[in-house]
Amino acid sequence: MKNFKKYFKSYIKEIIFGPTFKLIETITELIIPILIASMIDVGVANHDTKYILTYGAIVVGLNVIGIVVSIISQKLAARAAVGIGASMRSDLYKKINTFSHAELDKYSTATINNRITHDVTRIQQAISMVIRMVMRTPFLLIGSMIMAMTIDMKLSLIFLVAAPLITGVVILILKATVPLYDRTQKNLDTVSNITRENLQGARVIRSFNKQDYEESRFEVATEKLSKSSIKVSAVSSLLNPLTATIINFSIVAVLWFGGIQVNIGVLTQGQIIAFINYLTQISTALIALANIIVALIKAINCGKRVNEVFNTTPSISSPQEVSGVITEDDTIANSEYEVEFKNVSFAYPNMAKNAINNLNLKVKKGETIGIIGGTGSGKSTLVNLLPRFYDTTKGNIFIKGKNVKDYNLVALRGLMGMVPQKSVLFSGTLRENMQWRKPNATDDEIWRAIKTAQAEEFVKELDNRLDYKVQAGGKNFSGGQRQRLTIARAFVGNPEILILDDSASALDFQTDANLRHAIKTDAKNATVFLVSQRVNTIRNSDQIVVLDKGNVVGIGKHKELMETCEVYKEIYDSQTK
Repeated sequence: MKNFKKYFKSYIKEIIFGPTFKLIETITELIIPILIASMIDVGVANHDTKYILTYGAIVVGLNVIGIVVSIISQKLAARAAVGIGASMRSDLYKKINTFSHAELDKYSTATINNRITHDVTRIQQAISMVIRMVMRTPFLLIGSMIMAMTIDMKLSLIFLVAAPLITGVVILILKATVPLYDRTQKNLDTVSNITRENLQGARVIRSFNKQDYEESRFEVATEKLSKSSIKVSAVSSLLNPLTATIINFSIVAVLWFGGIQVNIGVLTQGQIIAFINYLTQISTALIALANIIVALIKAINCGKRVNEVFNTTPSISSPQEVSGVITEDDTIANSEYEVEFKNVSFAYPNMAKNAINNLNLKVKKGETIGIIGGTGSGKSTLVNLLPRFYDTTKGNIFIKGKNVKDYNLVALRGLMGMVPQKSVLFSGTLRENMQWRKPNATDDEIWRAIKTAQAEEFVKELDNRLDYKVQAGGKNFSGGQRQRLTIARAFVGNPEILILDDSASALDFQTDANLRHAIKTDAKNATVFLVSQRVNTIRNSDQIVVLDKGNVVGIGKHKELMETCEVYKEIYDSQTK
């Protein structure tokens, strides 16, 4: 848990003074029963109103002091817990942003979301409880026992019987519930994953009439979560009634034996009342101690999950400190080729077979490279290696004669404009979305990019145009509109390398043709990697790479491949006949 120490350093004052104020509250709680006993034995017995009012005022004063210091302690605990939680979430988010796609593939989105929200919240709750209870609970427990012993040592033997019984109940319940917490958390991750899948794939589910299947799958997952949660709750719920039973029997014993002591004049009625108050405080302290232990166990389990993320070393790291500035060394050209793949192979983690196998490709500046192949042939994998979303498992990729692994990641990705298969827009204005590559891009630059992407016509019809509010995920645009806007976003800032990963699949043939012509005209100096399922989209490329199950089965121009590459010819024939 070394990762967590730094978070506590910023809240040393709260961590020290929070328990201290709670300690003051505890002292007032220990004094009050003795004062009440005196009020009964002296004030009430002697009908001394002044005595009762005087001691009553002292009791009220101590209660007020207890309330004030308790509020201060609560505030300090909340400040520390919330602050530590916020810092932890922020660092978790930053850490996740350093992950390559390999690490993101390892952790599901729902799992990451649960760790950054639910798990950190559990840790927050435990921190708050510990700050408030770490000194109060043991001090109240021991203090109440001592105060009870000062009243009557023999009667205190009831505590010596009750305390171990309550402790035994707490230990048994903890042993039963601890293994269930981890199982419940895993079940929660499963439910979150299914929920996310169903929300994202709602249209697909409905189009295939799979609502019943998904509902049953969700019901199975929620049933498992419900069973584990109910089991935890059922076992945990035994704590209060069992401890209350022991306490009630103890009170009966105190009243029985205490009554005998009162009758023979050894104890007073007020002392019996004080004794019962201390017994109640002891039981309260033991239950609070159990709750602290439960909260700590939950927090430790959550902490392990959070720590797992912190301890995950990104498989891809930047050789220089990421400053966001592209240095001169990062961009100087020292090769006749803009991009070069040398004996490149890649396999996804835990996969025996390569997704890309021994690729060799040389690309000159300004060339357009078409990439085509069947589903699962490795097209997207190939272009994902350029910005180092994944690293090659064999061979090297060079940009401007420099190994991509020697580039600062910000500098490397700053050279590129990438349009992934899935068109993603973010909530905010259209202008803000267009400025992702270049934050200071002018409206003129944005409009040029929009025009190149064949989006000018519908953008001009929007209310407020560039100030039009985009919904999360760009849901207020059609699929084709989203694709054109994401293409426009990639154009802003004139990237040196443009990667279009099947990003025109939702466009009609005429718009697709206009887009390709615009790219050739407006981005003639850019090196373009054009991934597509359509032969017409890539047929005029300077080079066409044909992939089949990760293997390069052809590289050349359209006419050449029609004569030499059977796979390419089959794809062409399937789309023209």
